Amino acid sequence: MIPVQMELPIAPLRHPDPGGTGVSIQDRFEMFHQLNPWILEQLEALTADCAERGLRRIGIGMLFEVLRWQYGRATRGEPFKLNNDFRSRYVRLLLDRHPEWSALFETRELRTP
Repeated sequence: MIPVQMELPIAPLRHPDPGGTGVSIQDRFEMFHQLNPWILEQLEALTADCAERGLRRIGIGMLFEVLRWQYGRATRGEPFKLNNDFRSRYVRLLLDRHPEWSALFETRELRTP
């Protein structure tokens, strides 16, 4: 039996204009997240699916790559620029919203604001 692939609803990706130099990663993330709230929703759906399937550990990098792949399948030639600097921020949002997932993700202290 071939498993059914999980199809995610994909929205157009929007990028903020962070202004001048010296804008922190956290500030850039917050601007990006405000324009693209669907990304967190999709990360939640992917994490829930992994948890329901019994995975004990989940890497945010894997979830980012699934989103990139799904975006590529849903669009034609549209680049999906999901900044890897935002990985740790998305994990923290996921855990804020779903503390029951704390054992699924490994987090480290943030090194940059």
